Amino acid sequence: LYRLLRKYLVFRKRAVEDEELLKEIGRLNNTVLQLVDEKNRILAMKVSQIGLQPGEDAEDDNTLNEDGTVKDKPVKAGVSRFVKLINVDKKYEETPFVLEDEQKFSLEELVDTFRYFACNKMGLYYERKTVMTYIAAMATTRLIILEGISGTGKTSLPYAWGKFIKHETAICAVQPSWRDRSELIGYLNEFTKRFNESDFLKNLYECTYRDDVGFIVLDEMNLARIEYYFAEILSVLEMPDSNEWSVDIVPDSWDTDPKHIVDGKCKVPTNVWFVGTANNDDSTFTITDKVYDRAIPIQLNSKGVHFTCPIQQPVQLGSDHLYKLFKAAKKKHPLSEENLAKLDKLDFYVIENFRLAFGNRILKQMLDFVPVYVACGGTELEALDYMLTYKILRKFEGLNIAFMQDNLRKLVNTIEKTFGKGNMPEAKAYLERLMKQG
Repeated sequence: LYRLLRKYLVFRKRAVEDEELLKEIGRLNNTVLQLVDEKNRILAMKVSQIGLQPGEDAEDDNTLNEDGTVKDKPVKAGVSRFVKLINVDKKYEETPFVLEDEQKFSLEELVDTFRYFACNKMGLYYERKTVMTYIAAMATTRLIILEGISGTGKTSLPYAWGKFIKHETAICAVQPSWRDRSELIGYLNEFTKRFNESDFLKNLYECTYRDDVGFIVLDEMNLARIEYYFAEILSVLEMPDSNEWSVDIVPDSWDTDPKHIVDGKCKVPTNVWFVGTANNDDSTFTITDKVYDRAIPIQLNSKGVHFTCPIQQPVQLGSDHLYKLFKAAKKKHPLSEENLAKLDKLDFYVIENFRLAFGNRILKQMLDFVPVYVACGGTELEALDYMLTYKILRKFEGLNIAFMQDNLRKLVNTIEKTFGKGNMPEAKAYLERLMKQG
């Protein structure tokens, strides 16, 4: 009985082990089938990339090298590697752009006519100061950053400008996955030898055919790191000679390339401005000083107040006329020597107590911003107040505010003594908010 029981137990153990092995083999077979399906999907994607149709054999068509790598796909003669840009060429060959009904405005008239148009044509109500700041920012830099809480009209402001000047504003939505310039501009597909053009590149290229003012919006620009995908454009716009403003697109030049792609480069025209909208919340990245220093930030945190106005039709605004207005404003309303001396005094105080400096770039921006703001209907001290707050005092956010309360209070007193007790309200209010946060 003992031997029989022992033999039964041994037999039972082997049967259980065999059953487990069969189950494991079944699971492995299912895994193999899943991997085969995945491989087939990957191969199908590669077939579409090298331009084969279903049923074609890559090896039979000699699209593979001897080592198994894919050969360059030959491009048909006369076929361009740019599709969207070639369509832009055709569009303006058939209908060349002409400034037909350009109206001549003063800067102050431009502020009012835009506000009237936005009010009665689009139901948008912007404060006069907001529009003046926007126009003065255009005279100062190529990059304007609109910040504020959601729903305050950040995207609608440049959109309304596009409707007002009869040049539709291009709105490019920034994605969180953007890591380099290829996401913004596009890239050359090495398999098909075609360039995957982005809407940003198409709209930038289209501005090379026009003489009027144009805007390209980078919507939610700080969903990705701006200095990653926009760094090349920022560097190009820093060049003092606008004739050198160009972006590398492709490494060589083909006869079938678009007309305004010269030596593989696309010119950044002087009639285009870039506008970025930014929300400050947990889903976004902090905008760095490198970007802020090259831009003019505009805060939109207030709700538009309804007002009545006369009916205003859209107009055309030539970039040459706008530049003439900017030049005339700088000649007529230069920053006064008195306020320049006050700025120098304040600069010395900030360096001594906070180890921060204005810098030559910010000073140049002030010299461009203030005269145009005054020509729009503002005052010199209002413009200085704005620039001081959002170009200089904004840098204080990176300091340890909790240990600088006394110094900040002394800075408020210094500003009052330098510019007058009732002046520079925005700068003083900003410092008061910093002290409360600390």
